[in-house]
Amino acid sequence: MPQETTTTERAAPVRSEAKLPEESALSDDFLRQLINVGEVDILIGLPTHNNAKTIGAVVQSVQSGILKWFPRERAAIVNPDGGSRDGTAALVAAASIDDVRHASLYTLRTLHSISTQYATTPEHGAAFRNILAAAELLRAKACVVISPESTNIRPEWLSALVRPVIDGNFDLLMPTYRRHKFDGLLMTNLLYPMTRALYGAHIREPYAAEFAFAGNLGSQFLSQCNWSDETVQAGPEVQFILGAIAGHSRMGQTFLGDRQHIERRATDLVPAMRQTVGALFASLETNFSFWSSSTAQPLTTVGGDHEVDLDPIRVNRKRLRDMFSIGVKELASVFQSILSPSTRAELDRIAGLGEDEFRYPAELWVRTVYEFAASYHKSVISRDHIIQALAPLFRGRACTFVVENRYASADGVENSIDSLCLEFERWKPYLLEMWTGRE
Repeated sequence: MPQETTTTERAAPVRSEAKLPEESALSDDFLRQLINVGEVDILIGLPTHNNAKTIGAVVQSVQSGILKWFPRERAAIVNPDGGSRDGTAALVAAASIDDVRHASLYTLRTLHSISTQYATTPEHGAAFRNILAAAELLRAKACVVISPESTNIRPEWLSALVRPVIDGNFDLLMPTYRRHKFDGLLMTNLLYPMTRALYGAHIREPYAAEFAFAGNLGSQFLSQCNWSDETVQAGPEVQFILGAIAGHSRMGQTFLGDRQHIERRATDLVPAMRQTVGALFASLETNFSFWSSSTAQPLTTVGGDHEVDLDPIRVNRKRLRDMFSIGVKELASVFQSILSPSTRAELDRIAGLGEDEFRYPAELWVRTVYEFAASYHKSVISRDHIIQALAPLFRGRACTFVVENRYASADGVENSIDSLCLEFERWKPYLLEMWTGRE
């Protein structure tokens, strides 16, 4: 059973006029715990699944951040857990503020730590919905989502993310990090440039592990979102962020510094693409009237910009190229439904190149992605199969990016990414033509 740990003074009960979220996905026990909490100023959402190795340090950093930077605000840690079997949920629920009380000279008004199991397997949509519904019930002014896989989270992150939101300066605040030039290749070669080209916002991390938002923005998404949609279930964060852009929310970015996280296996690429690329493609339907006519939007960055780390790192370029070539060959019949004849011919050509000659140029990559997006919109085959078919092609593009930037400086890497963004912008009319069905 989920447990609750409550420290310091007793919280006031929820005001009688507070409404429970309609069609609430919250369990009765979770609702009871939330009602006992009362109202809060800050809600920290901590979705987990088998994170016992890292969750203790994450919770301690969150508690230290609240104590140091928000000693007078009422706060709650809400932990929707996707069926952990390693004791993760118990560690969160049993977390004691006494271990970090010395970090602050002030007395914390109230801090609650609540954990609930929403399913027996992790579901991103259900976890995020639990966080939003809890925030609405508790009338949170600001919410922050923290990844349990961030192994170096610092208390200052809470201040950097939450303070601008709770002070009313932003509706949504996204992070930027110091990343290795070959870290987050899906972000730098697809998610960021395509979001920038279509939505006009230069958001470096459109799929972020940590981000903060105003409570009313969360309530709006909670009520308007189609939670039964498969793409929402897989990647609600991307849809939330892109919906905020389309809704003209006040957005900004804040620099958090280094982000170290648990490394995922290469075989996790397809699930990652479902959560990100699938959600991005699906958002184009909902937000068509916005992105089809959008222009560049100003975006405030707080506390510095992103940074590039140039430390040596080994990337298996041969394996990336081989997986690309095998995919082009094995998925030839699938690509006939998705890609234009000219794009298929170019892919066949470069798939036959040797390791030294192999290049997947930016223009061809952008055409490929846009043809996939249009085919996803028209559901020419199963949408999930479309996302899966893009995975080997992305590996080919990743290989090229690594080769082209092997010896590049930080400025050189940034110029390469910016050049790719401009290609996505230049080819936007091509996507619109395919989207509306004109040849």
